[in-house]
Amino acid sequence: MNKTKNIIITGGHGRIGSALTEFLISNGHNVLVSDIKPAKNKTIFKNGNYNFIKLDLTKEKNIKKLIKFGKKKFKIIDGLIHLSYPKSKNWGVDLSILKQTDLNQGLINNLGATIILSKNILKTFQQQKKGNLILFSSIYGVFTPRFSDYPKGKIYSPAEYAVMKSGTISFVKYLAKKYQKKGIRINCISPGGIKDGQNTKFIKNYEKNCNSKGLLDAADLNGLVKFLISEDSLYINGQNIIIDDGWSL
Repeated sequence: MNKTKNIIITGGHGRIGSALTEFLISNGHNVLVSDIKPAKNKTIFKNGNYNFIKLDLTKEKNIKKLIKFGKKKFKIIDGLIHLSYPKSKNWGVDLSILKQTDLNQGLINNLGATIILSKNILKTFQQQKKGNLILFSSIYGVFTPRFSDYPKGKIYSPAEYAVMKSGTISFVKYLAKKYQKKGIRINCISPGGIKDGQNTKFIKNYEKNCNSKGLLDAADLNGLVKFLISEDSLYINGQNIIIDDGWSL
């Protein structure tokens, strides 16, 4: 029988994070959310299993503060799910007009912060002799974007996004190998597109390569996360699991 877990979720008030936070709490787990914005669903504050700390995790001192707070709150941190997704000021522009300052900021705040966060939480997991780290990548970290899906001049698939997400997958494999035999599991989830008010033409183009749904709802990822934090997945380590309604086939 799977036990109650003490889970930290970074970016726990975002699209995926909000759905996941509510789901894990409803399943009896204790959740500590770190985000730079408050929860949209105010009723979540009334649940005793919910905890929140407002932090900017692009700074290592705040990462350390988060872990210290988690240890004080939970004693043992069973897992950390990293969903924090900071964007540069001009995020999402086409490669032809991408500025180096925005590129540098994007890479450091996303992939760089992921590396520093992982370094710090893995120290705690080693001290505990157990822990479960789940990072999030994307189908664009594995496969080339279908540029024809994007209406010209409307939205883009940023080059730095593909670099960050492919880098995350590589980093997960690196960590899983480095921390072998220490009671720690490290895996990655790569979702397909998540519904977020996208352009109608893009949605129709995207759906052509899917099985039945197309863009996913954030809640469609909950079951996979539930599995990965449970004892049912004890021997899954260093893997990147794709959930995309068949888009990548």
